[in-house]
Amino acid sequence: MKNFCWTLGVLAALCVPSVEAMNREIRALFQPDPAQPNKNEFINKTPNSGYCVNYPSECADNRMFSIRVPIQFQSFRAIRPGEGVAVKVPANWRKLTVTHQDTQETETVEVRIIGIGSRYMLSDSAANLVGVTDLLEGHQKLWSGGSWVYAPSPCLYSGIGGYTPANYTFFWKAPVEAACTKLAQYTIPSMTLDHLDFAYELRTPNPLGMSSGLYNGSLSYFVGPGGDFSMGPMMTPDDYLLTLDFVLDVQHTLKVDLPPGGSKVALEPEGGWQRWIESGRKPSRIYRDQLFYMSASSRFRVMLRCNVAGGDTCSLWNPDYTKRAVVQTKLSLPPGIDGHNGPVKELVLRPNSWLGPFQPGFYVDRKAGSLRFEMTQDSIDFLFRPGFSDTFSGNITVIWDSEV
Repeated sequence: MKNFCWTLGVLAALCVPSVEAMNREIRALFQPDPAQPNKNEFINKTPNSGYCVNYPSECADNRMFSIRVPIQFQSFRAIRPGEGVAVKVPANWRKLTVTHQDTQETETVEVRIIGIGSRYMLSDSAANLVGVTDLLEGHQKLWSGGSWVYAPSPCLYSGIGGYTPANYTFFWKAPVEAACTKLAQYTIPSMTLDHLDFAYELRTPNPLGMSSGLYNGSLSYFVGPGGDFSMGPMMTPDDYLLTLDFVLDVQHTLKVDLPPGGSKVALEPEGGWQRWIESGRKPSRIYRDQLFYMSASSRFRVMLRCNVAGGDTCSLWNPDYTKRAVVQTKLSLPPGIDGHNGPVKELVLRPNSWLGPFQPGFYVDRKAGSLRFEMTQDSIDFLFRPGFSDTFSGNITVIWDSEV
């Protein structure tokens, strides 16, 4: 929504070899939630695959998400005793820039990889390679530190392990960016890791300061020996580049409602006309406070328009437009929405001049603000002369614009 308004009766060149690439999209959404107005954060909308699908309870409590990609690693020769697999992932926070596709505004997203898993496939059963008959004993004796359910330091145990005679499925938590090494105790003629599972965490910007729309950005990781994702010097991947494509979808709310009959505003002296008539005195003030109800999750600005242009205020006119009464319009916003100098209280609006931006500190959901329409003292003095009578009316339009 771009804007809306009311009309009331009174908006260095780097050369790299050509490589295969794997892309995966990570999408996050912000929509204000009336039930949780202080929850100003993106929700990850990327479907989980791999680890978090198979073991959802492990991820739900840890704000962890997982992706499985079909990248395979293959040993390029036999793995001899004392050699092995050294698993390393980009566990440190990495930054990328996301850019609004229309306004070109930019924000920063951070991501880190916090877990890694796969399934190793041996050229023969682990029991045969070790020379035992028990399936689990084969996997346990084949590697230093026991079977792959036990993560080598600095990786951490996740409780996940499953095996067949020649295969073992594992997942390790990766708190730091360092190699976690399993060494073979016996010769392994050939070994494959048949997919790549990884878990990740996100840090997203404060959506209240962002414009509605889509923000896009990408972060690429090198895969293979010495790369960001590595299984050590013995294991060669079939894809050398993994790119995460981020899409942040910001869907703000900006809505302002008038109560029934609120588009018709009658200005009166304080206490009403009858009190002034009975007293026989000139009123000191003629005004009306008009309530409105506002829902806002992003910055916005406000502008005033008059049905007859001229000057820095709006006016009410008599039927033949020969006499006018000048009216000031003052804006008070609901608590939780600030301007440059803090809370907005009786801020004077001027025709054809944007004021703002005004910024919610949290999602404001249908909270009350007000517009005060007040006749200037000069106009009161002019109109309330002995023997003078006339009627005055006009249109004042308030424009609310979310595209700041």
